[in-house]
Amino acid sequence: MIDLDVVTLSRLQFALTAMFHFIFVPLTLGLAFLLAIMESVYVMTGKDIWRRMTMFWGKLFGINFAVGVATGVVMEFQFGMNWSYYSHYVGDIFGAPLAIEGLMAFFMEATFIGVFFFGWNRLSKVAHLIVTWLVAIGANFSALWILIANGWMQNPSGAHFNPHTMRMELDSFADVIFNPVAQAKFVHTVSSGYTLAAVFVLGVSAWYVMRGRHLELARRSMVVAASFGLAGSLSVAVLGDESGYLTTEHQKMKIAALESMWETEPAPANFNLIAIPNQNERRNDFAIEIPWVMGLIGTRSVTEPMLGINELVSMAEDQIQRGLIAYDALQTLRANKEDAEAQAVFDEHWKDLGYALLLKRYTQDIRNATPEQIAQAAWDTVPQVGPLFWAFRIMVGIGFYLIAFFLVAFYLASKDRITHSPRFLKFALFSIPLPWIAIECGWFVAEFGRQPWAIEGVLPTYYAASGLSVVDLAISLSIFIVLYTILAIVGTKVMLKAIKHGPDDEAAAPATDFAADAALAK
Repeated sequence: MIDLDVVTLSRLQFALTAMFHFIFVPLTLGLAFLLAIMESVYVMTGKDIWRRMTMFWGKLFGINFAVGVATGVVMEFQFGMNWSYYSHYVGDIFGAPLAIEGLMAFFMEATFIGVFFFGWNRLSKVAHLIVTWLVAIGANFSALWILIANGWMQNPSGAHFNPHTMRMELDSFADVIFNPVAQAKFVHTVSSGYTLAAVFVLGVSAWYVMRGRHLELARRSMVVAASFGLAGSLSVAVLGDESGYLTTEHQKMKIAALESMWETEPAPANFNLIAIPNQNERRNDFAIEIPWVMGLIGTRSVTEPMLGINELVSMAEDQIQRGLIAYDALQTLRANKEDAEAQAVFDEHWKDLGYALLLKRYTQDIRNATPEQIAQAAWDTVPQVGPLFWAFRIMVGIGFYLIAFFLVAFYLASKDRITHSPRFLKFALFSIPLPWIAIECGWFVAEFGRQPWAIEGVLPTYYAASGLSVVDLAISLSIFIVLYTILAIVGTKVMLKAIKHGPDDEAAAPATDFAADAALAK
């Protein structure tokens, strides 16, 4: 059995690399489309300011992309190094979308990024515009395949466990691609990237206006970002609601934990606006509830109850018992592959085999597990409620703030007053970190919320780790922390230097409206 400290360190290392990498991914997704929009306007109007805008924001896109690649490559190697049994168990399924992402989407994006930067004076306007759109499409294709892989981890479909090879095997690749959880995660994730990029462009542009620099570029950039960001922020809310509904359907324990819902709520379920979860006593010490809201969000009805944590734990105990039947049949099949009776029993109960494997944390021979160990394993299906509860509310709160922020931005842009509001310019500048915080909270909810599963209901995290030592992991984790800290410092300095320098070859800005804007902003 794997030492729990090894599992904890492996999880910590993957969480560190994944969450640091995802600082750069959403900005890449959003900026790529903003570049395509700006260059489209340049091709249609012929105004050089739009070309300079595309080149300037493209420079920031390139810096962000480079650091994102450097941090992302490491993650895929960790599946073989830190999670070798995971790779053995589900590699036939999980590896396919990752391979397609690398061979198709990433190579497409990386190739055309080079053409984007070095093809300005070598391609026609239309040809270069096509390249820019291909960069944007490639970036989003890359996210699609990664999220298909991740969505399968949340809702494993189109596959079965083969007792003879001791691995999950693919039944339908179409089911993996069109997994509803994966599709909802994709559109929700890319929309959050569009929102983040719009906030970034608005914030940097607001800083230029407050400094009285690059005013023509800043004003036009803010107008584009205001419209793009409003569409993105509204999409995040709508698609986030769909993602939550699918979570209620496929990951009932996760939704109960992030709502701190200990007891089953009769229809229509109440929503805990604020609560103080007490996991030791399995209740809330304090809660402010809003009637009906959780029922409408979670079930899209007023007639369906929402299952609570305590009832879901009882259901998990039943699944562990059925999983033990599958495990016992599996051992019989390993001794005699031709045993038709054992095969029939296994085929009936194999979907609960993962629940039986939760017992591996407590005993080597899980068929001899005590009732107390089974009860403990059932409670292991409950993630830490407090961190999930508050991370989710931070994410949602920032999301509503950003919708209001972009509504104001769009209104000011439509009235041609977006550079005439000093208060809004300050809000835009100080809002830059918020979408990053919301996105990181969202990924924390998605990944931490499915513990103790590496693959939901199929493979426990505890059972998926490599047989490394604590010393091995402590050394590699320390190296990652040092390297990623250096990358963060260098990447931030390079990005800030490029922002301070501003666009190259800037023409003299008109001294009329823009000068007044700058004076007003100060």
